[in-house]
Amino acid sequence: MLIGEYLHTVDAKGRVNFPSKLLKHFGDSFVVTKGLDNCLFCYSLDEWEQLEEKINALPLSKSRGLQRFLFAGAVVVQPDKQGRILIPQNLRDYAGLQKDVMVIGASNRAEIWDRQSYESSCEELTSDMVASAMDELGF
Repeated sequence: MLIGEYLHTVDAKGRVNFPSKLLKHFGDSFVVTKGLDNCLFCYSLDEWEQLEEKINALPLSKSRGLQRFLFAGAVVVQPDKQGRILIPQNLRDYAGLQKDVMVIGASNRAEIWDRQSYESSCEELTSDMVASAMDELGF
């Protein structure tokens, strides 16, 4: 399970220091792709394979847009010895990553956010919204 919030910066070459607590889950390489809400999703290779199988099990008429969204811009990254990953320019542009970024654990994936976008997203989430979701799950 991936949890926690980590503040990092994007360097001039487009690299982000990936939190060591999350790297333990991902291993030597993992997938970074476009995510919802203009953030990036990071999946272990095993999780990515499971996601791919689920999407490919859908009829093409229902899956083609999702396939394009997730797979076209996806990259496999390998952290360097300092734990940095290189985020390609197209993905940095999609997520609006300039300088300060938040890397968060989100259960089976990590997410990379522009810090301001992440903070705005958190502010929009009300306790009523959380309570409603908890009710739906039977909490």
